[in-house]
Amino acid sequence: MRQSHQLPLLGLLLFSLIPRQLCEICEVSKNNYADLNPLINTMINSKYTKGIQAANVLLSLRLGGILNQCQEQQLIQQVKLTVYYKDSTLTSGQLALAILALGACKMPDETSIRYPKLVKKLRNKFKAEIKNMGKHNGNPLTNYYQLSLDVLALCLFRGKFSITKVAKIFEPENKNFYFKGQFSVDTGAMAVLALTCVKNITNGKKKTDMENLNNINNHIKSLIEKILSQKKENGLLGNIYSTGEAMQALFVSSDYYNESKWDCQQTLDTVIMEIHKGAFRMPTAAAQILPALMGKTYLNVNKDSPCVYGPGDFNISTVEPITVTPPLSPSQIQVNYSVVIIKETHSTTVSVANGSVFLDVMEAAQEKNATLFSFTVEERSWGPYITSVQGLTANNNNRTFWELLNNGQPLDQGVGSYIVHEGDNLEVRWSTY
Repeated sequence: MRQSHQLPLLGLLLFSLIPRQLCEICEVSKNNYADLNPLINTMINSKYTKGIQAANVLLSLRLGGILNQCQEQQLIQQVKLTVYYKDSTLTSGQLALAILALGACKMPDETSIRYPKLVKKLRNKFKAEIKNMGKHNGNPLTNYYQLSLDVLALCLFRGKFSITKVAKIFEPENKNFYFKGQFSVDTGAMAVLALTCVKNITNGKKKTDMENLNNINNHIKSLIEKILSQKKENGLLGNIYSTGEAMQALFVSSDYYNESKWDCQQTLDTVIMEIHKGAFRMPTAAAQILPALMGKTYLNVNKDSPCVYGPGDFNISTVEPITVTPPLSPSQIQVNYSVVIIKETHSTTVSVANGSVFLDVMEAAQEKNATLFSFTVEERSWGPYITSVQGLTANNNNRTFWELLNNGQPLDQGVGSYIVHEGDNLEVRWSTY
């Protein structure tokens, strides 16, 4: 029989989760909190901060102690309505994220949130992920980033799971940590956070516990080495969007690497510069970077710890900023667009408004020829996501997806956030990972 673990009393758990191996965390000083205002305003005002997408924002802002109670209630209501009435449509990672957000802290007048029921649903979804891996060559229903969120939420909220199974499936050389042959930094970072939580609640009294603990320690060490191997000259870890969670992973694992391997302050300075360049236009991107900038990690989630509300250190606007197009810019631009399916390519040129995003180009192409350029899209935490083109649907079991490129180079932004420019050669390509 597989070992199954039930977490101990919450007080003991919270004590055990205080990471003794925390490094000296670099964070934005209170004197420079104004640098974070663009992130906060993006999260609060974006049209994508709704439904389950609000969970990322709620978690981030609660960890930072930034929201006032009215703003918090609005976000909580959106998350709760989605969780309670659309739970069957949520992926395991979406439900895990919602649990982390709702349970990040305790409000003074908190209405009852049925954590045990939510955690049981998450456990069932996690088991379905594992079952799918057994049937489809090790491929989960979603991906390892979501599986890591599952384990983290189950660990923090006293859910049952097999430590032996976790130690097995999170072996660092598993193909699910790689995307087109490249190590996925944000996936590895989330796995480090989940494994750190599991490590801290493993009592070590049984022989199997010691074996699992040794395996988990080795996994964390290897994952941290892989994360650091993706460090860029400017201090970013992977790319700008994976850096926040990578910082969290490094905060809780300094026992596993030499301090000379990472200059935290350099990473912080580069991220601040990118904030002012407008890199974090999507609320999820802003939400994932903010906790690390404030010295927080997802291991700080504690449903029994009183919430901290905004001290007035931030200038939070409740009016969505208006983007002003420079007067000398043309009102319309020409963009080339192609659909590539194996060796078959269909191309067109469309005219879109200056300041348009990739999705606008796809819609314009579809209007010109619905047969060649038809597509479907769904809303995810990072905004719109292309699920099919010409009726060909991405499939996790087959590790297929629609890749976005410009001038032959893969994009690190989504279809709803990448701003196109005159003469761009945009492409959606049927790909495997």
